[in-house]
Amino acid sequence: MTVPTALPPCSVLLLAGGRGQRMGGRDKGLLEWRGKPLIAHLHALTRPLTDELIVSCNRNTERYAAYADRLVHDDSPDFPGPLAGIRAGLAAARNPWLLVLPCDAPRLDAGLLYSMRQNAADHPGRPLLLRQGEQWEPLFCLLPKSLEPALERAWQDGERSPRRVLLAHKATALQCPSEDPRLANLNTPQLLAEGENEASHHN
Repeated sequence: MTVPTALPPCSVLLLAGGRGQRMGGRDKGLLEWRGKPLIAHLHALTRPLTDELIVSCNRNTERYAAYADRLVHDDSPDFPGPLAGIRAGLAAARNPWLLVLPCDAPRLDAGLLYSMRQNAADHPGRPLLLRQGEQWEPLFCLLPKSLEPALERAWQDGERSPRRVLLAHKATALQCPSEDPRLANLNTPQLLAEGENEASHHN
């Protein structure tokens, strides 16, 4: 019988620092889905996994503070993209691993997060990304704290793509089906409404 690899401690980073262009400039992490802000769904899912829950946000900090042990923000002006939030979160993290998730994916489930952690434990020192069909999903990732110096060098060299940075450092993949509903980003008003309607039909 194969003994499962022990899961190393991880910090959690919820990315909520975007400009919200697809939401008309609204802060999407605070938009409601099934009666609660999107960030609340991710908080409820990830809170049992960690003793350090970090939220990356650039506005509404007083509201996000209710869902975090600590907040981080971009140190560059004008919303430089998700790699800025990942960089800040990895610098702040105290655990050997950092689980990174977007704030607008409320259909994630505990089973998928467990699989991510198990896969990463089997490949110590290497970042892990989800792969949906043929598409990399770099904002669903698990990063070793030891990646911080290399990520910082890439940032200082002008790199802003999470996918390129992580694939350049021998990232492993956890394969998910194409159009996996667990990975759906409810990042437009239409998708948020559709997700709400689908949820009501299943209840």
